[in-house]
Amino acid sequence: MTLYVNLAELLGARIEQGFYRPGDRLPSVRALSVEHGVSLSTVQQAYRVLEDSGLAAPRPKSGYFVSQTRALPALPATGRPMQRPVDISQWDQVVELMRAVPRKDVVQLGRGMPDITSPTLKPLMRAFAQLSRDQDMPGLYYDTIYGTQALRDQVARLLVDSGCRISANDLVITTGCHEALSSSIRAVCDPGDIVAVDSPSFFGAMQTLKGLGMKALEIPTDPITGISLEALELALEQWPIKAIQLTPNCNNPFGYVMPEARKRALLTLAQRFDVAIIEDDVYGDLAFSYPRPRTIKSFDEDGRVLLCSSFSKSLAPGLRIGWVAPGRYLERVLHMKYIGTGSTATQPQLAIADFIAGGHYEPHLRRMRSQYQRNRDIMIDWVMQAFPAGTRVSRPQGGFMLWIELPEHFDTLKLNRELLEQNVQIAVGCIFSASGKYRNCLRMNFASRPDARIETAVKTVGAEAARLLAELEGSTA
Repeated sequence: MTLYVNLAELLGARIEQGFYRPGDRLPSVRALSVEHGVSLSTVQQAYRVLEDSGLAAPRPKSGYFVSQTRALPALPATGRPMQRPVDISQWDQVVELMRAVPRKDVVQLGRGMPDITSPTLKPLMRAFAQLSRDQDMPGLYYDTIYGTQALRDQVARLLVDSGCRISANDLVITTGCHEALSSSIRAVCDPGDIVAVDSPSFFGAMQTLKGLGMKALEIPTDPITGISLEALELALEQWPIKAIQLTPNCNNPFGYVMPEARKRALLTLAQRFDVAIIEDDVYGDLAFSYPRPRTIKSFDEDGRVLLCSSFSKSLAPGLRIGWVAPGRYLERVLHMKYIGTGSTATQPQLAIADFIAGGHYEPHLRRMRSQYQRNRDIMIDWVMQAFPAGTRVSRPQGGFMLWIELPEHFDTLKLNRELLEQNVQIAVGCIFSASGKYRNCLRMNFASRPDARIETAVKTVGAEAARLLAELEGSTA
């Protein structure tokens, strides 16, 4: 499995990067077999993965060709490396996004909210109803600080798909992925420590660093292959970095899946410099390719990777159920969880465990992956039509977030203020940087099934961006 998935990832990355153009003939099965030293059947399986993902198509007696796709915008640029660790800022902008009260008259394009209207979630609601009718009221009791045995058993089963062999006893259920990340950071680091982060990066983890008095060292990140290993190695040589925190699968906000070879190389770097890796895999189950990508944790043999995730993006954020596989840091993570929230709410744990055990989770994921992949393509088309020429757009390989880059001198903070008056909200790019970079960027959510209201909102963002850009260029002419 690993061989053909690796080969499919390599070919897919070459297609995404334009090495093979739409309509180009891809190397023959025999040629790839010789080049990579794998069997003919391995190459054929890799091509089937590309076919399933829509990147390649077979032609009778001619081989495989890159699919004839619509024109795509340029990818966002890789950020410049930071020269030193910095104190995290941007809290004011983060809280502005997080305290926005859901209103029917506001199209919220900025929040990390999955689509919770799918009929595949109905069995989960039935599980909650059944628990409420149970006279023993199991959902109203404390459970252990580890979390319910039923849910830990199911999570351990799910982890097999990501390449992990972890027992239920190696897992801790948390109040969402946010607590998994914060408990992991506190377990590994102390105030004043330096944490290397991918950049742009999830603002929640960085605000945790800020609250705990730690510094972030931003590492430039490629929108297709992920964190720069060369820049990371240089940073590890220059600074006493305590941990590396990143989201390698269906990254937030870029959406890339880090190639497997680079995940292995990153782990080797962490071993060489003896630092922990805090891996956020909250979007990993939503990868558009099958099988889902492996985690860095799946290669970990000495327990230095703390794997964090939750059901907030795959099911619903209001459940507030996450988990962490802390490896060698299990006892410290337990202590950090205890002083944070103690035990996690029991009822949603039992309902989710019942949902998974009943065979409902995988069908739900298949439906959402397909929906999000279609939505991604529609959203990119809308952005290309509505935004100023030269706008750069990410090409997510999973999840439901789109990263958009406007000219360097553009200000998305001003854009967001203008949009709020028109009942549209975006996530401004600067909150995804410890130092406030990416002020010319924004993130938009494409989870909801596209309709006229969302299309109008995207067109409003594009039109307002074009107007502000014209004003800016006019004032500097």
